[in-house]
Amino acid sequence: MSSTTVLIVLGAAFLHAFWNAVVKGAGDRTVTLGLIALGHVVPGLILVTMFPSPGWDVLPYVIASTVIHWGYYVLLNVAYRLGDLSMIYPITRGMSPVLIALGAQFWLGETLPALAWAGVLIISVGVLILTKGIVRGGMSRTGVVAAMAVAVIVASYSLVDGVGVRLADNAMSYIGWLYVSELAVVVFVFATRWQRVRQMPWKSCVLGYLGGVLSGTAYGLVLYANTLAPLGMVSAVRETSVIFAAMIGVMWFGEGPKRRRLLAAVVVSLGIICIGLTK
Repeated sequence: MSSTTVLIVLGAAFLHAFWNAVVKGAGDRTVTLGLIALGHVVPGLILVTMFPSPGWDVLPYVIASTVIHWGYYVLLNVAYRLGDLSMIYPITRGMSPVLIALGAQFWLGETLPALAWAGVLIISVGVLILTKGIVRGGMSRTGVVAAMAVAVIVASYSLVDGVGVRLADNAMSYIGWLYVSELAVVVFVFATRWQRVRQMPWKSCVLGYLGGVLSGTAYGLVLYANTLAPLGMVSAVRETSVIFAAMIGVMWFGEGPKRRRLLAAVVVSLGIICIGLTK
């Protein structure tokens, strides 16, 4: 990967960790997720007016990604209700590079070399360090299952969009239509929970919307990077967000135990670096 591509994905990683912290800290996470989806729709409308059509061939990918993202929002809400940010986030993001690399190998034929697979194993060790004892401790078994389910969802939409953005006549237009399609999420959340939306403090509404803008920017950068490098490498470097999330969880929310969470984040990042350095 070029240094420019690495910097693009690292910026996306920080933004992704930050908006997850916004969701975790929200009083009403369902409404906040609706506001985040709204934060995708508005920039999406701007993109589709600025760039030419991505082509009809990518329509199935946009539809599939929209459905998968709906499941992502639901499961992410459940996972953060059952566990801490610095627990849930590394599990979901630590597992997804493994799943994406395997998916890309079988679907696209993107075979990773030995150094990349060494990174995958290191990531797995980091996740095991992080999850040690959480079923017996403060995190429920359901929370672990929800986090793992989110990882599967992340891998699924990453593969679908990774293929879709490459097939598109225009990558920015594909991203725009992908975000516009999230209008369905906005309508559903606002229509079924309008009273709760009205009761949300104005500051929380603005924060949720800005979280959506940050989320959209982060994913847009990743999709653009997918046109420059293999999916497995991009997804792996993106997961440096684990470090950012662990720091935010410990320093912002006061989550613990600190030592094991930070150690796990560092180990996961070492594995990500191995994959990112693969030629």
